[in-house]
Amino acid sequence: MRIVAGRHKGRVLLAPVGRNTRPTADRAREALFNILAHDEPPLEGASVLDAFAGSGALGFEALSRGAERVTFLETDGSAFSVICANAKKMGVEKQVSIQRIDATRPPKAARPCRFVLMDPPYKSGLAAPALQALNAQGWIAPDAMIVVEVAAGEAFAPPIDGLVIVDERKYGAARLVFLRFALCLEDSSAPAPVDR
Repeated sequence: MRIVAGRHKGRVLLAPVGRNTRPTADRAREALFNILAHDEPPLEGASVLDAFAGSGALGFEALSRGAERVTFLETDGSAFSVICANAKKMGVEKQVSIQRIDATRPPKAARPCRFVLMDPPYKSGLAAPALQALNAQGWIAPDAMIVVEVAAGEAFAPPIDGLVIVDERKYGAARLVFLRFALCLEDSSAPAPVDR
């Protein structure tokens, strides 16, 4: 597993051993960040939340592409250790906060994030309650771009009033669901959903 683009392009990331985590495939990760690079808000200088972080590949890719800070939330001990090791290996310890926290029961956020990246276990049903809890605790900025990875055929609907799906993309066994708050879309010049 490698960083796809940016200042850390080509750097190899460690991955947790076992089946408790499932890193986002390189192809899906590359496609995700190519989409984010041409959308609003800009990733450059942004604060990012990587929930159900696993190896931390999504968050580290965001850092490589210009994000200012990433918070990783992960409960699995092996995955937590791997994220810490990857941060040290990449020399980005000062830009990250790695917390052994359940994304469905987070503490109050120190600051809201402009990007929320979530990759819960497929068919776990955890994405909806995590989004509700993170929003209630102030983790999600009003203009945030939220991306949830679910299984290709897995049902998912926005669990928060005013949160709408603006795009969906399938990559093999994965489906990326892009969400924004409708009020933000109405009050800004945010682009229309991309044709699939």
